[in-house]
Amino acid sequence: MADTHGSADSDFDLTQFYQVFFEEAAENLDQMEQMLLNLDLTQANDEELNGIFRCAHSIKGGSATFGFTDVAELTHKMESLLDRLRRHEITPIPEMVDALLESADASRSLLARHQAGGAGEAVATGDLVRRIVDLAAGNRPNAAPATATAAVAAPAPQAPAPIKVAAPAPALAQGERLLQLKIGPVENLEAVDAIKELFRDIPGLGSIEDLACDQPQHRLFQVKTQATNDDLLDLMVFHVSKEQVHITDQVGAVPSATAPMAMGLADPDAALMEADVDHIQPYGLFDGAPGTPNTAVAIPSAAETDAVKTEAPKAAVRANMAQMESTSIRVDVKKVDQLINLAGELVIIQAMLAQNSQTLDPTANQQLLSGLADLDRNTRDLQEAVMSIRMIPMSTVFSRFPRMLRDLANKLGKKINLVTQGEATELDKGLVEKITDPLTHLVRNSLDHGIEMPEDRIKAGKSEQGTLTLSAAHQGGSIVIEVRDDGRGMNREKLIRKARERGIDAPDTMTDNEVWMLIFAPGFSTAEQVTDVSGRGVGMDVVRKNIAALNGSVEIDSVEGVGMRVSIRLPLTLAIMDGMSVGVGKEVYILPLSSVVESFQVNSADVSTVTQGSQLVKVRDEYMPVIGLEKVFAVPRQPGDKSTSDIMVVIESDGSRVALLVDELLGQHQVVVKNLESNYRKVPNISGATILGDGTVALILDTSSLVRKSR
Repeated sequence: MADTHGSADSDFDLTQFYQVFFEEAAENLDQMEQMLLNLDLTQANDEELNGIFRCAHSIKGGSATFGFTDVAELTHKMESLLDRLRRHEITPIPEMVDALLESADASRSLLARHQAGGAGEAVATGDLVRRIVDLAAGNRPNAAPATATAAVAAPAPQAPAPIKVAAPAPALAQGERLLQLKIGPVENLEAVDAIKELFRDIPGLGSIEDLACDQPQHRLFQVKTQATNDDLLDLMVFHVSKEQVHITDQVGAVPSATAPMAMGLADPDAALMEADVDHIQPYGLFDGAPGTPNTAVAIPSAAETDAVKTEAPKAAVRANMAQMESTSIRVDVKKVDQLINLAGELVIIQAMLAQNSQTLDPTANQQLLSGLADLDRNTRDLQEAVMSIRMIPMSTVFSRFPRMLRDLANKLGKKINLVTQGEATELDKGLVEKITDPLTHLVRNSLDHGIEMPEDRIKAGKSEQGTLTLSAAHQGGSIVIEVRDDGRGMNREKLIRKARERGIDAPDTMTDNEVWMLIFAPGFSTAEQVTDVSGRGVGMDVVRKNIAALNGSVEIDSVEGVGMRVSIRLPLTLAIMDGMSVGVGKEVYILPLSSVVESFQVNSADVSTVTQGSQLVKVRDEYMPVIGLEKVFAVPRQPGDKSTSDIMVVIESDGSRVALLVDELLGQHQVVVKNLESNYRKVPNISGATILGDGTVALILDTSSLVRKSR
């Protein structure tokens, strides 16, 4: 591609905008994939096809602008196929969706390589391009070549035959000029195609038509426009150099009283692409670059058209970009994290001030205490507002699964219907990134082990198409994510037998919930043979470890022959949480409030000692293990301290409950979570630390680890 970064006399550097382009391209690829998966081939409407086309068009334009010719070439072929589809020149078939999805994957790989500075081997796209070209020509895979008559009726759009201008002179709108545009010599003629699209993308720029040209590496066009030659050159230098552009004024055009006004859309297809101006001003960041608008100009009246005709295209671009930028702002996540850390420090300082003010005389310090109360309220509001910045909807996670399920169902020969619920439920960005992998394991497990083959489902009296449901909902201070299927469920006897074969203690007295939890044991698998989908016994173990690392819990409910449900409960954020502080000796520990079930004063008669010194406590006819925090953390007793602990706090994790023995309950409050492992080292049974109002450090207990310890 010739002179991608600007004109020959300009050293304007586009690399500073690479990251924005990569993010925008990723969003467009995700959106295109989602729309392709939702496309109904039997009755695809124009709006759906136009939306997919716009995504490919945006990626192609940006790639060409930044010089990523491999991506531009691939997406150009995709665009050509989509263009024929949206013009109803060919009929959509499943093979087209497959090819477009594979092209999206290849584009991601190519873009990732460019983002890494060219590291790694580029993915080969030759065969994929040939498939797309063949599909765009109307040929089905493995079908006989189309007849000559069909080829003439529906020519492939990749190499359009030059269009000869008819003899009658074209009609012009008021203020328009007729130009002959010659571009060349250009080795990569796709750069010229990008110039053609400028006229389609920019409202009011004009129209362009191909003319026959007998010179190799040259293209000839007829242009109707109100823009000056300099304005046209400024727009084209993002694709070719000025030396390659030759503009000649033509005479003989006929002014028309009924022709479109100056700001009308000369190309009827421009209405579709009027907001897509990536080619000449990608993402609103090229202020000051050659060819970009410097001042916004109002749309002129008919009388003023001649005076401002050279600014009209630029004004339209500026108006479109201003509209795009007004609704959101793109911020580096590191800046958001820094803001959250500062808000957390403010919460700690406010807690210190509140604690120190408790000894003040309310009458003598009324104004100070009133100000501290306002500070408390404003700090909480600020903390909630800052936290909301990091909250993103679960639809971001759920949108990853339709494609994966489609590919996996085809590989396994199963039919699946994906249902998502609660996509608008919001979760902290850090948690969203960490929960994706566990959810992927659970979804693959449901499809491989849960959903039966179509013939087996029909024999069982079910629909041949299985249903997999992903749901998310807020419950108190937590979010509950569920993966449900209407498959075969789990067989209790089979699980117990498999566990015993692997040396896992599995007595017949186990409850159903305890049996279901066996699938989380390391190396446990019910698969009869190892495949590339499952059978190695590592997936579900990883699921529980990852969820426990997020201070979350997982529960399973299953009915054989009916289906299975896996519920994941997570805190809404990892940065700030509601906690209950408890005292043991001089030490203070924090329990996540979402794990606390109840607390009570214990009677010695209710505690029983069993084998190896373990203790059980009877709570409403239910026995549960007792864990003394004094013993777990070797808390020293000072003279004057309580000699024994007599308060129990019941916590729950992974469907099991244990009672923690503590000295006193200190209260409930919000705590700012600090990562202990990155600041010190990993400590068993501890998930983090926080700073209390008096400046001391309190450890946050890992309730999942403590529950597992009791087992």
